[in-house]
Amino acid sequence: MERMSNMQFFMTGLVVVSALIGLVTEAVKKILTEHNKPYHANTLAGTVSLVLSTVIGVCYVVATGATFTAQIAVSIITFVFMSWLCAMIGYDKVIQTITQFKDAVDDTDN
Repeated sequence: MERMSNMQFFMTGLVVVSALIGLVTEAVKKILTEHNKPYHANTLAGTVSLVLSTVIGVCYVVATGATFTAQIAVSIITFVFMSWLCAMIGYDKVIQTITQFKDAVDDTDN
């Protein structure tokens, strides 16, 4: 049961961060366009996702007072990577893949 709640929490966090990444990326694009600065949309989205998801992951650890362990480090790295994937290829495709992996693991557990 704990594994399921952790997965739901992770997915919820991914939804929230993906929405924030989209908003922040659009804001930065508008600023760069106003100043006539060239940019590459995917590079910008990837950079915003890496920075924002890292900051949010570290803030979560600090806010909850969690001890920084190897498991927390792996969770933050996974969160950053999944956020980057969401920014690059889209949230719906990432969630579909995660669901397929989760279903495969659930089938082997039964």
